[in-house]
Amino acid sequence: MDVQHCGSSVMASVSGELHEDAGAALQRALDGATGDERDLMIDLHGVTSMDSGGLLHLLALHRSAECLGLRVLVVGWQPQPQQLLADVAGIRGRHSATGERYAVAGFRRLIEERAQRAQDLSDFGAGWLSGV
Repeated sequence: MDVQHCGSSVMASVSGELHEDAGAALQRALDGATGDERDLMIDLHGVTSMDSGGLLHLLALHRSAECLGLRVLVVGWQPQPQQLLADVAGIRGRHSATGERYAVAGFRRLIEERAQRAQDLSDFGAGWLSGV
């Protein structure tokens, strides 16, 4: 994760896999925010894959940034993360355009709820399998 503070904006470029353990790395985007910034741009061009845990961390970052008064823009959705977002949202069809909808608060709440449910099911399955 590369974070740059440029005037009134914070720009965070994420690369690799965005999974359950990505929370601390994503939080770095807000570390050092002075309160003078107005915008947070999260660039996902380098994200090759994302799971529901990574999506939850991305949503948490979005919420934290808004609490700081930052306007958030997520750009560069690659095919797999974009398809995950579409699947979680219940939008059918290949390469569904979800990036524009992501910024809408109601849509974000829907995604948070469904991503948490998917993560809970994943955790339950892992726990059940380890007990077998």
